[in-house]
Amino acid sequence: MNFWKHLRTINHHKWLVMRTCFRVGLYKQGLLHDLSKYSPTEFFVGVKYYRGNMSPNNAERQDKGYTSAWLHHKGRNKHHLEYWIDYGAKDSDFPVEGMRMPDRYVVEMFIDRMSASKNYQKEQYTDRSALEYYEKGRARHLLHPEVKELLERLLHMLAEQGEDYTLDYIRREVLKNRK
Repeated sequence: MNFWKHLRTINHHKWLVMRTCFRVGLYKQGLLHDLSKYSPTEFFVGVKYYRGNMSPNNAERQDKGYTSAWLHHKGRNKHHLEYWIDYGAKDSDFPVEGMRMPDRYVVEMFIDRMSASKNYQKEQYTDRSALEYYEKGRARHLLHPEVKELLERLLHMLAEQGEDYTLDYIRREVLKNRK
């Protein structure tokens, strides 16, 4: 039944993110990551559109033209770039733009992408997977330039130097002055 399969998928993703957040010192974020996925608004849509090899949000979007679960999710989870989209300054050339995310949420976004790739790709996962997925949608992302630079640096580092090196870099350099 899709209920149990979906529950197992989100539990496994949450466990991957939590374990990795703990490795870089983001204990609270690791514990609280994606709790909204257990809300009825997100969970039952996930059960209905469960596929096992992709996000149920993509399947709902294909079916309905939008995804109610994603609209709910992105507004409650600060590790999603979409949470940080707002109207630009009055002198901006763009009506909406990506705001500067705190580094701890950029790191959680990176970990989330890496963990989602592991969760859905299973044995086909490589350290390049998260970068390859990001690059497919890069043109659509509204990211603050500093957020984009950090996220892309981490994704390239993962692809080229591996997970252990990248997580050590995050702990030593990105989050070193975090209180």
